[in-house]
Amino acid sequence: MKLEVLNIQGESTGRSVDLSDAIFGIEPNEHAVYLAVKQYLAAQRQGTHKAKEKNEVSYSTRKIKRQKGTGTARAGSVKSPVFRHGGRVFGPRPRSYDFKLNKKVKRLATISALSSKAKEGKILVVEDFTFEQPKTKAFMNVLSAVKADSRKSLLVLPDYDRSLYLSGRNLPGSEVVEAANLNTYEIVNSNTIVFSESAIKKLEDRVNA
Repeated sequence: MKLEVLNIQGESTGRSVDLSDAIFGIEPNEHAVYLAVKQYLAAQRQGTHKAKEKNEVSYSTRKIKRQKGTGTARAGSVKSPVFRHGGRVFGPRPRSYDFKLNKKVKRLATISALSSKAKEGKILVVEDFTFEQPKTKAFMNVLSAVKADSRKSLLVLPDYDRSLYLSGRNLPGSEVVEAANLNTYEIVNSNTIVFSESAIKKLEDRVNA
């Protein structure tokens, strides 16, 4: 699959890049994508929720009423879960929601998501560029020129570029990521993926490693 390389004015440079069919042209595996996205979102959860159980509630431990003759059930402590403000039964405890996903499944999910975007025509390639200083307006102008959806765009770079990262940081729907850190969730969550020309090679090296 070939894509023409654009400059930051949105014009063709006369060059094109070959996208590997092994990465951008496979039959997508939706279940692998689902698992990878599920793992990513699970890892974002803090898991710091906590509810007090009966032995943790700070109340008096005296017996609140006599054992017999009241016509109601026995009750030994106001900490009981049946009373208001009592301890909670089987309440949430701090835990990690993260789970293991095999490396091959992660790889399959990534190339499946990329292949889906390629089929939909939502992948663009732009020649390598940078800014002397961070400029959000200049960043928006580039996205507009190449006809990328600024509401949810993903710019993939070969390496970390501070100016470009800071330029895109203030845009709510825009993300700037290195090819080495590209994950399935970011691919699925974007409407348009803009690859820097050198990032294609970096991504292929990472996937084939």
